[in-house]
Amino acid sequence: MTTSRRWGLLPAIAALGTLFVVPPARPVVKTETFITAQTTGILLIEGGECFSDPAYSPGAAERTVLYTPCAGGADNQSYGFTHMPDGPYDRAGLSARAWKSCGERYAELWGGGRDDLAYYPIMPTAETWADGDRDVMCAVYRRQGRLTGSALPGPR
Repeated sequence: MTTSRRWGLLPAIAALGTLFVVPPARPVVKTETFITAQTTGILLIEGGECFSDPAYSPGAAERTVLYTPCAGGADNQSYGFTHMPDGPYDRAGLSARAWKSCGERYAELWGGGRDDLAYYPIMPTAETWADGDRDVMCAVYRRQGRLTGSALPGPR
């Protein structure tokens, strides 16, 4: 085989190698609709606890979240609750207040932010609001994968 022929195969071999390259994970973005107060299991999560993303549970026959010990790695961690004032259910207004409240608490805990963490509110729905639910849970997660332990900062 001549030298020019060997070099001619190089682009083909390089192209073949790209078929086996795993693309980088896309950052996850969770919004106020990702989990709501009607998601089975979320009302069992307390402040500071970690939990899974919603997944279909054959036993429950619906999407559920599960408590997960933070030390073992988890998808999300609760870091605060805000009680919303009574009044008619206004999804847009509730969403704006929930994002603001969770953002303020996030800034208190993480000093304005960390590049690897993001937050989202878990809000009441029209149905849970009608039943008297006025609490918004604030949750934090890693944009690229699972939390590797508690994300909450230690004492200051």
